[in-house]
Amino acid sequence: CSSLAIGTTTGYRLFSLSSVEQLDQVHESNEIPDVYIVERLFSSSLVVVVSHAKPQQMNVYHFKKGTEICNYSYSSNILSIRLNRQRLVVCLEESIYIHNIKDMKLLKTILDTPPNTTGLCALSINHANSYLAYPGSATSGEIALYDGNTLKTACTIPAHDGPLAALAFNSTGSKLASASEKGTVIRVFSIPGGQKLCEFRRGMKRYVNISSLVFSMDSQFLCASSNTETVHIFKLEHLTDSRPEEPPTWSGYMGKMFQAATNYLPAQVSGMMSQDRAFATVRLNISGQRNICALSTIQKLPRLLVTTSDGHLYIYNLDPQDGGECVLIKNHSLLGSGKMEENKENDLQPPVPQSYAATVARPSTVPSTSTMPGYSEDGGALRGEVIPEHEFATGPVCLDDENEFPPVSI
Repeated sequence: CSSLAIGTTTGYRLFSLSSVEQLDQVHESNEIPDVYIVERLFSSSLVVVVSHAKPQQMNVYHFKKGTEICNYSYSSNILSIRLNRQRLVVCLEESIYIHNIKDMKLLKTILDTPPNTTGLCALSINHANSYLAYPGSATSGEIALYDGNTLKTACTIPAHDGPLAALAFNSTGSKLASASEKGTVIRVFSIPGGQKLCEFRRGMKRYVNISSLVFSMDSQFLCASSNTETVHIFKLEHLTDSRPEEPPTWSGYMGKMFQAATNYLPAQVSGMMSQDRAFATVRLNISGQRNICALSTIQKLPRLLVTTSDGHLYIYNLDPQDGGECVLIKNHSLLGSGKMEENKENDLQPPVPQSYAATVARPSTVPSTSTMPGYSEDGGALRGEVIPEHEFATGPVCLDDENEFPPVSI
């Protein structure tokens, strides 16, 4: 969540999200018009692009060199693309193609998948844990879990009654969140076992179309946005194994009482009691537009990022302790010409310093990249974390190494 890629009618743009005040454009390409898919491999130079002009063709570029690595054509329109350091996944309406990211060779074709008109699928960004999730049914909320490393089916998860609308892995690939087309309940499952860990109720009054579901990098928060004006952030802190002992507060005491009470209630009732309300929320000034959210750390503080289809990026402060209403601190326009200029007219500031905003001083300088949590140029290893190489991987994909890419020309 340290960079942003957008497709436009004229091409695509890549931005760096290292600062709140300034949005840095990393690259702009106008070679291919009407780009509706653009996926970048972490902060490397590899970018995958699909255009409405050729919706059945995937183009892979080394954008810093300005060269095409390869391109592949498929039997029908490409609906989505997912990639990590190990695998590149292409999702069509009734089939899925899995490529090896190192040489772009096709490793596996999953044919006759249930009709998937939106191209819904999720790939773990942890290459050593390359699980792929996609709808296992067009009529029910069944999740098919596939191991992208061993190229074998892992399990099937009966997640919801109705068809799926959203899927998202956490950063390590150990948890999977899902939502159905109703959009009222979000569930989190353990991976690869598929056991339900918890569920969150987004709302009961109306059905919504959840367009974005995303974990924070530390897996403590889960964000859901929809076609409504409200973005919900749920807290999963109680799911971590190393949770410190709770201080003896009234809320903690009552929580333990309710937890004990669920042992004596019917399963249906206790399930309702175990659902949590949103820890934090955002009320957007727009509704009905598709948007994508991310939970990121920018300048050492937790932020909620919301990008809308009309070309704006909204940055909010998220209070990790008390939650509540998130405070809008910046609004960037993504459709300016040339180098990004701030849209002063739409640059909304909080009208009155609120409790959390008042305690947060925005740093004037960007910290060094070594202090920024997230994913680095090595293609997917968390800073300070050593991820073991899988048997398929012959080494890191470092696209700034002049001798390593492009590997082939197809």
